[in-house]
Amino acid sequence: MRHLKTKDLLGSTALTLKDGDPADPGDIVTKAIEDLTKTVDTRLGEVEKKTDTSKIVDRLDKLEAKANRPEGGETEDEPSVEHKAFTAYLRYGANAPAADLKALTVSSDPQGGFLAPAEMSSEFIRDLVEFSPVRTVASVRQTGAPSVMYPQRTGVTNARWKGETEEQEASEPGFGQPELVLKELNTYVDISNQLLADSAGQAEAEVRTALAEDFGQKEGLAFVSGDGVLEPEGVMTHDDIAETVNGHATVLDPDRLIQMLYAQPAMYRNAGAWAMNGTTLGIVRTLKDGDGRMLWQPSYAAGQPETLLGRPVVEMVDMPDLASGTYPIIYGDWSGYRIVDRVGLSTLVNPYIRATEGITRIHATRRVAGGVLQAAKFRKLHMST
Repeated sequence: MRHLKTKDLLGSTALTLKDGDPADPGDIVTKAIEDLTKTVDTRLGEVEKKTDTSKIVDRLDKLEAKANRPEGGETEDEPSVEHKAFTAYLRYGANAPAADLKALTVSSDPQGGFLAPAEMSSEFIRDLVEFSPVRTVASVRQTGAPSVMYPQRTGVTNARWKGETEEQEASEPGFGQPELVLKELNTYVDISNQLLADSAGQAEAEVRTALAEDFGQKEGLAFVSGDGVLEPEGVMTHDDIAETVNGHATVLDPDRLIQMLYAQPAMYRNAGAWAMNGTTLGIVRTLKDGDGRMLWQPSYAAGQPETLLGRPVVEMVDMPDLASGTYPIIYGDWSGYRIVDRVGLSTLVNPYIRATEGITRIHATRRVAGGVLQAAKFRKLHMST
């Protein structure tokens, strides 16, 4: 048996000659060509199978049809209910239509919620704390002592007209020494150490804000109606302040307000201001004089207060309401009321007293005095017959 090899463009081809095959070279070449032709036909068939593009063409047709559909090739003709609801929520938030919000699922189970926690806002929601702004109109001083005494002259000399040889008479002016004793207002707040640490100082700041509002409210109330024993003396509780009787127990008489104003000396009247609460102020704004003119006058210039009978009004929430037997309105030169500060709002943080319980105690203290030094500068309206 003999082996011959031929080489063509498609690769090597082995030709095997068995015993009995023709030995003539021409015959051998002829047989080799026939075998090579068969091999070439077989391989070309395989190539045609491998390069069949019908599947590619079909796939391209499908992609083209998909791209030509509305909404970028969505396979669904219309979005689902959940898809529409979520789109509406992204656009409008909580103001989305109720029907869309109902289609959404809100939960905190392990499949949704734990990885999307609610945001903790840094803004605190607080109720309004109102207090009387006596400090803005009164005379305020500082001291380093437990009390302050003010020398006071209570009278003048008694000079008389005399003739040429008549004997003179002595005068004995009166003197006094009113004392303002400092009063103490205090409290404390216990707060968790963990809360103080985890809130990054926000909890402590909010406690200090609450203390400031509470102390301001209690202080304003004392400056208006304090008894002078454990708290400062209020302007409405001073016994020497004169009064004007309204003439009716419940109905405010506008003529009495005019009389009340001009009963004051001109020096005090021209420097004075009215004080009343908002309820009484609403009634006063409707009053008219005998000629039908409003007693209340609006402000005609920026920065200028509205006036009652030409004098400004201070709204003090702690003044009593207009009722029988009360004093709902006071007028005066507020420099006659003195406020003396010894210690402003002082806070002391004590982390030791309850350290074993994980609690920090915050102490707050204020020492202040208040009282009427010149009662003649004030006059109040008495709702009585």
